[in-house]
Amino acid sequence: MIFSDHALSKRLESAEGFACAQFAEARRRLFPASGSEWMACAGTTVVFDGVESPTTQTFGLGLFEKLSAAAMEKIERFFFERGTSALHEVSPMAGAATLDLLCGRNYRPIEISNVLYRLVEKPSAGLQDGIRVRVIEQDEAPLWSSVSARGWTHEHPELASFMEQAGLLCASRTQSPCFLAEIDGVPGAAGTLCLHGGVALFGGSAKMPELRRRGLQAALLEERMRYAFERGFDLAMMVAEAGSNSQRNAERKGFRVAYTRLKWKLEFPAGRS
Repeated sequence: MIFSDHALSKRLESAEGFACAQFAEARRRLFPASGSEWMACAGTTVVFDGVESPTTQTFGLGLFEKLSAAAMEKIERFFFERGTSALHEVSPMAGAATLDLLCGRNYRPIEISNVLYRLVEKPSAGLQDGIRVRVIEQDEAPLWSSVSARGWTHEHPELASFMEQAGLLCASRTQSPCFLAEIDGVPGAAGTLCLHGGVALFGGSAKMPELRRRGLQAALLEERMRYAFERGFDLAMMVAEAGSNSQRNAERKGFRVAYTRLKWKLEFPAGRS
């Protein structure tokens, strides 16, 4: 049994920090003028991927090293010099001293998420007839991005171009295979996996609206689990909004909540250019 403790949190936060840092690396390769970059400071992964990007934040704050005011000032300067607020996803395993330091610097909590985990196990059954799941080739990135974007934005088509670009970045990350699920040869769902330190981080999967309730999402999860198992990864990870449908779906698949995490924000200083 793997217990939810400081050691587990270090593995999980390190995996997600790596995934977000690779997202910034991919954007910098594809769009050199974007200014995307990341750094490590006091054991913390600090990522800038654009002012509005959900990956612009830190991971592992106060978890790997004792946090100091000097380290906080360096991290905040990294964000402020790039025109964005300072944002941190903070594990409760970082301890009360980390939270006290954040409060003393006028941070406020803005988001709650649950980090979930389970052991990686080989699926016992094969896929149902007509369904195939495979890792895409590099030249299939536009196809994968299109399927993913349609699944995420069918109710908000105005976000399609943004999500397609995000999909291309996902497909360009290192150690992050992208999976395409097909039914009767028709692409119907897309999902990601990021592999780091024995942890397989399962990104959210997206399904074409007209092909829902056909078993594609379950097939994506099973085949990504098989992929991680065959490569010797022992721990699977997901992150979901606390109490959300995504969390319930993960728990139905054997994931359990490791801990609840707060996201903290210090506003970009008014009047700073």
